[in-house]
Amino acid sequence: MAGLRLPDELADRVRDINAGRVEPAPARDAATVVVLRGRPPQVYLLRRKPTMAFAAGAYVFPGGSVDPRDTDQAVAWAGPSPAEWGEVFKADEKLARGLVCAAVRETFEESGVLLAGPGPGSVVEDTTGADWEADRLALIDRSLAFADFLAKRGLVLRSDLLKPWAHWITPEIEHRRFDTRFFVAVLPEGQRTRDVGGEADHVDWKRPADALALADRGEIFLMPPTRTTLHELAAYDAVDDVLAAPREIVTILPKAVEVDGELWLVTP
Repeated sequence: MAGLRLPDELADRVRDINAGRVEPAPARDAATVVVLRGRPPQVYLLRRKPTMAFAAGAYVFPGGSVDPRDTDQAVAWAGPSPAEWGEVFKADEKLARGLVCAAVRETFEESGVLLAGPGPGSVVEDTTGADWEADRLALIDRSLAFADFLAKRGLVLRSDLLKPWAHWITPEIEHRRFDTRFFVAVLPEGQRTRDVGGEADHVDWKRPADALALADRGEIFLMPPTRTTLHELAAYDAVDDVLAAPREIVTILPKAVEVDGELWLVTP
């Protein structure tokens, strides 16, 4: 069967979830951003620390949960409106605002890349100074709200620098679950990523095909959404081709099934 073989110790939970005897954990709204650069395209990947409660040791794209303040506080905005993003992701306007804000905020927190600028047609050129680092850390510990961060610096969120890509929901058998919208974005000219620590112990730029080859050899671990996204991106020769690609956002919820006594995680 095509899918991911699950360990046998999950058998009781899979059966209980599938039979309705156990209620799945709620899925938290989240955003993930695939940052691209170069020709052929490379993607920015972080390796999560082995001590993390979710996806320990996995190579992932920047991202994380929506902060309630991402949905409630107004920010200066350029590009498609929250209502337009809501139509794309089948979300109400408030959640759509939060998803886009979370996408930009988490990308800055986990890579140092900021998709914002002084005006609707500009973008910050450098975010490597000590003052930027202080703000990044304040965003991480939630002592600074994203809207206040942008307002303090007189910046406009550039939602037009994001492209919607996918919508994945963590399988019901997981104890920690996320309802995640995937975006892609190009590394802004003049900016550069850096190893920012936190939840990751290693960062790297890799061609999608190379990352997949490493995973196939067992040298790195990729979760199904990351692997699928890399497979899709490996088909493109340039970042402009990625940005121009038509996308229909379909919600994907992998299911745990039992076949002939074996447990599999299957992606529809």
